[in-house]
Amino acid sequence: MTKVKGVVSTAVAMLMVVAGLVLARPASAASLVEVTGFGTNPTNLRMHIYVPDNVAPNPAILVAVHYCTGSGQAFYSGTQFASLADQYGFIVIYPTATRSGSCFDVSSPQTLTHNGGSDSLGIVSMVRWAVQNRNGDANRVYVTGASSGGMMTNVLIGAYPDVFKGGAAFMGVPFGCFATTDGSMWNSQCSSGQRIMTPQQWGDLVRNAFPGYTGARPPMQIWHGTTDTTLAYPNFNEQIKQWTNVHGISQTPSSTTTPQPNWTRTQYRDGGGNLKVEAYSIANTGHSLPLSGQAALAIQFFGLNNSTPGNDTTPPSTPGAPTASNVTSSGATLTWTASTDTGGSGLAGYNVYREQGATDPLLGSPTTNSITLTGLTANTQYQVYVRARDGAGNLSGNSQLMTFTTTTGGGTDTTPPSTPGTPTASNVTSSGATLTWTASTDTGGSGLAGYNVYREQGATDPLLGSPTTNSITLTGLTASTQYQVYVRARDGAGNLSGNSALVTFTTTGGGTGGACTVVATTQNTWSNGYVIQPVTVTAGGAPITSWTVTFTLPAGHTVSGSWNTALTVSGQTVTAKNVGHNGNLPAGGSGNFGFQGSRPNGNTAVPAGYTCTTP
Repeated sequence: MTKVKGVVSTAVAMLMVVAGLVLARPASAASLVEVTGFGTNPTNLRMHIYVPDNVAPNPAILVAVHYCTGSGQAFYSGTQFASLADQYGFIVIYPTATRSGSCFDVSSPQTLTHNGGSDSLGIVSMVRWAVQNRNGDANRVYVTGASSGGMMTNVLIGAYPDVFKGGAAFMGVPFGCFATTDGSMWNSQCSSGQRIMTPQQWGDLVRNAFPGYTGARPPMQIWHGTTDTTLAYPNFNEQIKQWTNVHGISQTPSSTTTPQPNWTRTQYRDGGGNLKVEAYSIANTGHSLPLSGQAALAIQFFGLNNSTPGNDTTPPSTPGAPTASNVTSSGATLTWTASTDTGGSGLAGYNVYREQGATDPLLGSPTTNSITLTGLTANTQYQVYVRARDGAGNLSGNSQLMTFTTTTGGGTDTTPPSTPGTPTASNVTSSGATLTWTASTDTGGSGLAGYNVYREQGATDPLLGSPTTNSITLTGLTASTQYQVYVRARDGAGNLSGNSALVTFTTTGGGTGGACTVVATTQNTWSNGYVIQPVTVTAGGAPITSWTVTFTLPAGHTVSGSWNTALTVSGQTVTAKNVGHNGNLPAGGSGNFGFQGSRPNGNTAVPAGYTCTTP
């Protein structure tokens, strides 16, 4: 426990921030009640339960776990979970750790093993008590927590997938990251973000916690601030690696959005489109989550905002004004800002109408905030609006009108498509690489036809390929060679867009040994900064014992922090060298590091020109 004091002081600061941001709970006769004798309790945890006045007949159960130095009572009064229970009719259990420092055990072999003992088993006993004594729904049990509670959320989702149906971890670390065998409860390597493993290694820790378990794995929501120094930001990406591996899905996001300024949300779905992992990176934020409104997003992730007792008569919020793209003589794609629903029945979708007079015809009823219209009339003006609908059939107000005109269908298109996004490189080998980029749009009428991919070499840039989608697998490349590549979109009339930004990658050595490649991923951006993580270094055809990555900062940019690397800056050139734990890589093996950059407000550039060398 020698390290607890650092977390204690930070956790107190976190409590003060949260207490200042969270809204007061509405008046209610319901109150927090302590329960004793709730079952197996190896570490003498305390249990408090909150049952709202309008509790559902067979209510869902949420376990809300506090930070170090905290308590169940403090987490009840300092967060929004109880007021959300008042709104939606679920039960909240607030455990309290009673050991010195009031941190939960997320380190011992007992707590990290299914039915192994310690704090995790005590919390499961609380859930079982609520199911038996408060008619709780055993099929709708969820867990959330902050800091030590965020770490315990990972532990409970990993060790008890048969009990919990979903987790939301604020400022946590991966399951097993804090593991110790000497009886201590602190792991400095993990807290500082230095415990970096492969997705498979992280996933194996979870699978080994409950050998033989073959049931469903709970979805996971992850929250972290980029400037967190108590449980360092690299733990955010390590959690993503772990839970995507547990679910058997790609570490590449299915979608990336910015729900609010300085927030980046990535979602990871399985082959059926089901959301399994959702991750929120909060820029310029330290160890101070959840902020106001974030608890409601955790409740929404669990689906508990659909559990309000009684009839839903509250309509969803009005959608944002639609925008049109890919307008042709017979169709158009519309998108709009999504609505929210607080009535309890949940957002079901949207109705898209054409304004024509007394009766506005329905053009479509998508379930998401976009639609591709077909069968439109050429050279015709359309005025369109959108209404959201919820599960009870309530309709929102009308969005603002959006007007567009279909093309003539026979004219000459002279409008080029929009410029594609910056390509990213993956699966780099001695003779090939896969490139992907954000798709272009075409408003000229002839439609987007595809892309041209070029290598920048000088006066004449050779064409490497012409795919019809926003990705290409290049073959026949030269080993140990740097490539700078850009993309241009083309439409059906032959118009070409502007050049995308360059992507730089270096092919491996083709088995001669000693070579390495590097691929950088932009994880988060905001008006005056960004996080680049992971920067993945991959060994070539032979093992390497060290590596050096160089890249260039745009003018006016500075590095404000880094992890898992020894980093130096000379002018705008950055040199990043491995540290002790990530330099030795087997043939084909990978290590990674990350850094945070600052840039002039409004500047959208990010570093480029990454190269990797070995001694």
